[in-house]
Amino acid sequence: MHKFNDERDWFFEKRFGMFIHWGLYAIHGLHEQEQQRYAIPADEYVRLKESFHPAGFRPESWLDLAENAGMDYMVFTAKHHDGFCLWNTKLTDFNVSGTPFGRDIVGELSEACRKRNFPLELYYSVVDWHHPAYPNQGRHHEIVTDSARHDWNTYMDFLKGQIQELCTNYSLVYGIWWDMNVPQYRDPSVHAMIRSFQPAAVINNRGFDDGDYSTPERDFDPESANPDDRAFKRPTEACQSVGVNSWGYRREEDYFSVLYFCRSIAKSLTMGGNYLLNVGPDENGVIPQQSADILRGIGEWFRPVREALIAAPAPGTVKNPKILVTKQDNTIYVTCPDRLESSTLSLRPIDKMPVEALLLNTGDTVECTLDPIVYERSLPPALRLRGLPVNDLSGTVPVFKLVFSENC
Repeated sequence: MHKFNDERDWFFEKRFGMFIHWGLYAIHGLHEQEQQRYAIPADEYVRLKESFHPAGFRPESWLDLAENAGMDYMVFTAKHHDGFCLWNTKLTDFNVSGTPFGRDIVGELSEACRKRNFPLELYYSVVDWHHPAYPNQGRHHEIVTDSARHDWNTYMDFLKGQIQELCTNYSLVYGIWWDMNVPQYRDPSVHAMIRSFQPAAVINNRGFDDGDYSTPERDFDPESANPDDRAFKRPTEACQSVGVNSWGYRREEDYFSVLYFCRSIAKSLTMGGNYLLNVGPDENGVIPQQSADILRGIGEWFRPVREALIAAPAPGTVKNPKILVTKQDNTIYVTCPDRLESSTLSLRPIDKMPVEALLLNTGDTVECTLDPIVYERSLPPALRLRGLPVNDLSGTVPVFKLVFSENC
């Protein structure tokens, strides 16, 4: 997988990101697509703007939580499908400046990220339920609006104007994360404009051309990965939410387990991809306790094993299909996203002893041998880890570090 060889290459170094879905929909705490899914009349939904006053909004607290989880960058919903803008745009009055809160949320978040050198990308929904010119025809992720007012060219002028605002009002914008180009309209000039303003900006594949990278949602894109070599063919960022039902804040949410995320993150990163994990702040701008606890749990696992997950994919190094392998110079990392089945782990066909072997999760030394298991005695000698605390590791993803005397 080739890099971009320009300022966008930050994307290959900062591999684990925080996704944040936040907007008016947090007030009721139902779903980020509340207006459509609960058939809320437009005039009623618009009035939510009068109640938007997230007194607990502190971008620094979001960043504290992200960094504690081991995250390296952030993607934030500047405008979701409902059309409400979380910056002081001059192109529509349906924005945060007309709320009791009044402050430029994108601006404050951008400044907080700049101070910490924490890359910020901005999510922008092409679908817009509020703008009269957008052709809402009732297709997926659309409502139905007055067709007499639909005008795609007018809407695209609006969209380009807003993207220009986002790319020029703030310091560094590290990406535009498009969503829901339902008409599947192609216009490479939009992406060219973004890059003219923000050369470090990566652009996903949900916009107006193929973009820089793929964005499989809730799982991996089977077309992006070759099951034979366990590595992504092109830059890929898997995205998932802590909530089973929603991406925005939901009062009665169900949550995935920490172990589920450790496995998903391990698979995505060791295959050379990125992983974007979403949380939805509540109506006060506070990330819910259950979401925060999940991120802290992930961080406890991720920080000690990070070096293994961000190393280069090394498919074919070990024949065991349940093992994912990465390499860095004379070091081989072995990640086991599925539970260990026993206290020994065969790494056939590796036939050299490492000078150091560690369980990165704990930092403990691991016993190594070239002696085969009894039933393998007819096979050539191969490296085996043994004496592993298999029961203690049943609730996590074990990661091993093997250092050899020379490059492998």
